[in-house]
Amino acid sequence: MANILAVDDSEAIRTLMKVVLESAGHTVFIKENGRDALDFAKNHTVDLVITDLNMPEMGGMSLVSNLRRLEHYKTKPILVMTTETADYKKQKAKGVGATGWLAKPVDQERLLQAVTKTVG
Repeated sequence: MANILAVDDSEAIRTLMKVVLESAGHTVFIKENGRDALDFAKNHTVDLVITDLNMPEMGGMSLVSNLRRLEHYKTKPILVMTTETADYKKQKAKGVGATGWLAKPVDQERLLQAVTKTVG
């Protein structure tokens, strides 16, 4: 199973991701903003990052961009999970290195399908 870094400023979303993904056998590391996630990533490697877009401290776009500068995250899959739906936001996320996009609200089945598709 995969080691997953889940980043969201919403406690409800963090809890959902942790419960759903751990019940499927994954190990989940939870952070509530991009800055904390980046600090974690500098010292730990995971198989997948799932991040919100709009967060205090450091948003998802900056997080993705900064993760891609770390040697051990250059090719790791990064999914952006957000309520944003604008195509230009999706293109910008892809441009800074996001692998995929999940629209909120996300249910547990769709979350598990995205993780399975991304990391097997």
